Amino acid sequence: MSTSPWVDTHAHLDAEEFDADRDAVIARARRAGVTAIVCPAISADSSQSVLRLAQTHQGLYAAVGIQPNYCAQAAPDDWDRIVAMVSEPGVVALGETGLDRYWDYTPFDVQQDYFDRHLRLAQARDLPVIIHCREASADLLPMLREAAARGPLRGVLHSFSGDRAMADECLALGLAISFSGAVTYTNKKFEPLREAARAVPSDRLLVETDSPYLVPQALRGKEKRNEPAHVALTAQRLAELRGVTLDEVAFETAANARRLFRLGAGA
Repeated sequence: MSTSPWVDTHAHLDAEEFDADRDAVIARARRAGVTAIVCPAISADSSQSVLRLAQTHQGLYAAVGIQPNYCAQAAPDDWDRIVAMVSEPGVVALGETGLDRYWDYTPFDVQQDYFDRHLRLAQARDLPVIIHCREASADLLPMLREAAARGPLRGVLHSFSGDRAMADECLALGLAISFSGAVTYTNKKFEPLREAARAVPSDRLLVETDSPYLVPQALRGKEKRNEPAHVALTAQRLAELRGVTLDEVAFETAANARRLFRLGAGA
């Protein structure tokens, strides 16, 4: 077990899966050494929910935005609501946003429109952007290149699922890479992901749970729900893949998260 503090850079603590015991989940995370949790939104209503969490719980921070699979459900004034929330205390990022070709919930041109809005707003407000990409890297990368050509691009590919080539391009554009429980899975199809995890520079590496999803391998079949207290299980696999200690991964990923999201030294 690491003695260093953890930062879980992606946990959907506003999800209904936590409605019955949210305070207990947060308390378990703190006992496990998780000193900061970034809670991304998936809709305008979700953005208000994570903002409330950030403003009422020490160590919780909000990212506001509309996730690609929810863009089709957005009301006409929902984007204006996001823009208004950006300046609220506790907001440290925009997102999650991005592109998704796995699910067919939102027409792709609508996803692209909202992703572009998030990128432009993030650059205008000097905020990092939390990026979701599922089976859409060929579409995502040109939009990221276009954004980077406009000016500095800060953000993270969350729950990274690509290969080393995609990671290398995202790193070249200035982004960080975050790994979730998927990197712990033993299936052969995840070997390209493990290769990417070995190669990401230590100053661009982040770790997350993506709670309540992606339960780490060690708990599959035992736990139906992931939570921030489990972040060290994913980090342990990263440490093994990278040939370093768990403490090193804890220290590096926490420092990177504090820098990217400007959380302050106490986070």
